[in-house]
Amino acid sequence: MKSKTHTHSRAIAGAALFGALSFVTSAFTTRYIPRLPVWGIALIDPVSIIWIMCFLIFGIRAGLLCSVIGTFGLMFFDPFAPIGPIMKFSATLPIMLTFYAGLRLRFRKPRGEDLKSLRNYIPLSIVGTILRIVIMMIANILFFTYMMDITYARFSLGSFVISSWNAVILGATLVNAEQSIWDCVIPYLTVYSTKVYDRFRLW
Repeated sequence: MKSKTHTHSRAIAGAALFGALSFVTSAFTTRYIPRLPVWGIALIDPVSIIWIMCFLIFGIRAGLLCSVIGTFGLMFFDPFAPIGPIMKFSATLPIMLTFYAGLRLRFRKPRGEDLKSLRNYIPLSIVGTILRIVIMMIANILFFTYMMDITYARFSLGSFVISSWNAVILGATLVNAEQSIWDCVIPYLTVYSTKVYDRFRLW
């Protein structure tokens, strides 16, 4: 019982530490992040990288708690709050849940060490990315349906003219696929290609 309590305490401490790091990162980077015009969606956001690092080291509960703390922090600095931070949380959640659910399905007791194997990490990253794209595509369609009237809008890409809804679908797909690469590659290299996981691992 004592060991379990100690584990929970370390998980909360890890979430708080990485959540605070996420908070500070938001304060210094959010205003400089490149975004799509009008839309406001970030082309690259380092905050979610920190959330997934926390998950890889401390487990699903710590990862989720860190994400909640980080989302709350974004509310103070994101020019598109509260929609932007909520979208960010919704986009990162599928990656974590896919990693965890994938391990639960394959192993009796999921461990972060199992993600160190690229045979597990890469397929789950791909599935998580696909799930993320689908969820965010739906979220963006709902956002533009109820918050902005773009039904008859057209966008020009050189000699090509693309309808508003095709632009939303294409933009959501490309941006979330691109961000997923950062969210999966950088945490893996930072956590597993160094001694970080071996030294601080909790699950």
